[in-house]
Amino acid sequence: MNKYRIDKEEADSVVLKCLLINRGVTVDNEVFECFGGQYRLHRNPETCNSFRLSDGTNVQLNDMEPESSFRLGTADDRPALFHRGEQLDFVSFERKTGFYGQRTSGGRPFLGNVVLQGCDFVSFPCIWSCEYAEAGSPCSFCFAGAEFERLAKAGVRMPDALSAADVAEIVRYAVEHGDATGIQLAGGSTFGGETEHCHIVACLRAIAGMKLGLEGEMLLYITPPKHTEYLDEYFALGADRIACSLEVWDEELAKLITPGKVSFSSRARHLSALEYIAKNYGRNKAFSNFVIGLERFETLKEGATYLAQRGIIPSASVWMPGGRISGDFQRPSIDYFRRVKDMLDELYLRYMLSPPGGCGLNVCL
Repeated sequence: MNKYRIDKEEADSVVLKCLLINRGVTVDNEVFECFGGQYRLHRNPETCNSFRLSDGTNVQLNDMEPESSFRLGTADDRPALFHRGEQLDFVSFERKTGFYGQRTSGGRPFLGNVVLQGCDFVSFPCIWSCEYAEAGSPCSFCFAGAEFERLAKAGVRMPDALSAADVAEIVRYAVEHGDATGIQLAGGSTFGGETEHCHIVACLRAIAGMKLGLEGEMLLYITPPKHTEYLDEYFALGADRIACSLEVWDEELAKLITPGKVSFSSRARHLSALEYIAKNYGRNKAFSNFVIGLERFETLKEGATYLAQRGIIPSASVWMPGGRISGDFQRPSIDYFRRVKDMLDELYLRYMLSPPGGCGLNVCL
C-alpha cells in the first residue's frame, strides 16, 4: 500500500482515497482532452468516473469541488494526481467502452439509470423511486433523494422504474462489453418492502435467465422487509449478500440525516433483518453501510462493533458533500479517516469479516 505526505501528515492509499472523495478533485481540461477518448473518463458526472492510484486503489472522481486542493493533471504525458501543486502519484483509468451510449430495446438509456463502478461492478443505484423522499423525508446526503423530493413537491410524476427486462439487458451488456463481473442492485427506500420485493424478484429472475456465469457477487441494497421470507427468497434467487443500511449509528443524528429510516422502517427493523440473515446464512452475508464523515468516531465505532460482533459487516462509504447536508458538518481530518480505517481493519480481522467489492467500489473503504 502506498504512503503519501498530505499537509505534513502521512496517509496511506485508503486514507488518501477518503480525502479525495470527501474533498473532491479538480480536473484539468487537458486530462479530459488527452485521455477521454481512450479511457472511461467523461465530463458528465452521471457516468461515475473513477481512477486508480498506482497501487491499484480505486477512487471515485468527485470533481464537483472547485476549490479542492487536489488536482488531476499531467506529468511526463501521463495522468497524475497533485496536492497543492506537488505531485503525489501517477494514476490510471479504466478502458473506454460504448456502455453509456447504449439504450435498452425498451428505449431506456443506460446513462442516468446505471453506472460502471470502478474496475468490475455494474451498479443500479435507483431502479425504483424512493417513497421516503416522496413523503418529504429523504436521507440528507442522497442526491437522488433530493431530486425525488423536488419532483414530489412540484407535483411531477416519478420516473418509471426500470423493468426487469431492461435491468437484465444492461447487465448482459456490462458483462460482455463493460468488464463487469459483479452486480449491485438498489432502489429507493419503500415503506414496507413490498413494493421493491416485486422489482427485486423480477430482476433476479431476469438476470438468472441470461445465464451469464458471473464471476463476481450479486449485492442487494434493500429496505428491511417486514416479512423475513422475502430475504430467504432473495438468497434463493441468487443474492450473495444483502445490505440493510443504517448509514449513521448516533440515534439523534439519525433523525436529522436519515429521517425516513427512523420514522418508517426504524432501527429495530434494520437490526432485526440483519441479525436474521447472519443467524440463518452465516457471517459475511449481511452488511450495513455507514457514511463515513457524518458522525463522531466514538458512535461510529460503537455501531460498527455491535454489527461485527454479530457477524454483520459494517461496510463504509465516504461522505461526498452535497444533497441537503448543512454547512454545520465539517469535513473530517486525516486523523479521523485514519482512525476509522484502523478500527475497521481490527474488526474485520477479529471477527473474520470480508467486506464486499474489493477495490471495485468507488466510494467504499
